[in-house]
Amino acid sequence: MNSPVSSTPILRRTLTWSVAGALVVGLVAGVVGYLVAGWDGMWSGLLGVLLAVVFLAITGASILIANRWYGDPLYVQLFFAIVLGGWLLKLGIFVVVMIVLSGQPWIQPMVFFLSIVAGVVLSLTVDVIVLMKMRLPNVSDISLPTTNPEDDAPGDAEGTTPAASDGN
Repeated sequence: MNSPVSSTPILRRTLTWSVAGALVVGLVAGVVGYLVAGWDGMWSGLLGVLLAVVFLAITGASILIANRWYGDPLYVQLFFAIVLGGWLLKLGIFVVVMIVLSGQPWIQPMVFFLSIVAGVVLSLTVDVIVLMKMRLPNVSDISLPTTNPEDDAPGDAEGTTPAASDGN
């Protein structure tokens, strides 16, 4: 299904590439975490990458969900409500996760932190690559008026203009 919103294919591709990249970064973070701090380091690395990707994907997913209402009279209001709701969801998840993880003895703070940074760098890199490779017109999501003069000319179905008629 083609969406009339030009950002939809970009966001879909970004989310797809981010998931693929997260698998690779998660594997590297898990291996490096294991080598540095054993099993606790591996779990810290995997959890850090997972959190980074989930938090960053919520925004893209919320925009894709909001784009489904394109053309609706309330589209702008729905769009901002959904995206703001996604941000609030991220904030709530972040607070809960940090409270739960703050006292855990198995978290290796440096491995956890560096894996979150690696996940964020991955996401930003994917965003830049996708945006550089996608073709998006400078002006999009708009219908321009017709440029065919016959479509704009007043008159009857045969194409006569009021000036050409006999006036009766």
